[in-house]
Amino acid sequence: MTVLAAFGDPPPAAAVEAAAAALAAGGVVGLPTDTLYGLVGDPAAIYAAKRRPPEVHLPVLVADRAAAEALAGAVPPLAARLMDAFWPGGLTVVVPRSDGTTVGVRCPAHPVALAVCAAAGPLPSSSANRHGEAPLTTAAAVAAAFGDELAVVLDAGPCSGTPSTVVDCTGARPVLLRAGRVPWAAVEAAAAGGLP
Repeated sequence: MTVLAAFGDPPPAAAVEAAAAALAAGGVVGLPTDTLYGLVGDPAAIYAAKRRPPEVHLPVLVADRAAAEALAGAVPPLAARLMDAFWPGGLTVVVPRSDGTTVGVRCPAHPVALAVCAAAGPLPSSSANRHGEAPLTTAAAVAAAFGDELAVVLDAGPCSGTPSTVVDCTGARPVLLRAGRVPWAAVEAAAAGGLP
């Protein structure tokens, strides 16, 4: 495993390229987001690293709304309103896919996560921690916890430690699946057409 400095906006191109290459080779990468450090990469490899049951679906990080629409197909108007109000930021929206399944998507407000998504495409993700343990907020803690199970860890300093809010947007009204960074009252206001 390699820990690379990724400070700055934009982050160093070499760090982003190393992460993208590791992902293309099937590796798992640890990176900072606007909420927590996360693991991105092949879902099976993330499940193995986290010791997480595979029936727990992984959300996907995207660089922008266009990437979310390409991944999910038509985005429902409710989800579109919430994306407009809170992206990039700490809101994960669960939307239907054309094959009848659903997917949680989030556009993180962090230059490292956005740059890696732009370079490598939509990325299955999970918080950087063993299943059932507290999420990690520094690159050093991620490297210590996972060691050689990760290909690369990008270090851009500590994260805030507050997870994203997760909202089901598959119906007519938003359903809170997990409280987090974005207050539920703000989600409800934006869903109704008001300002967050």
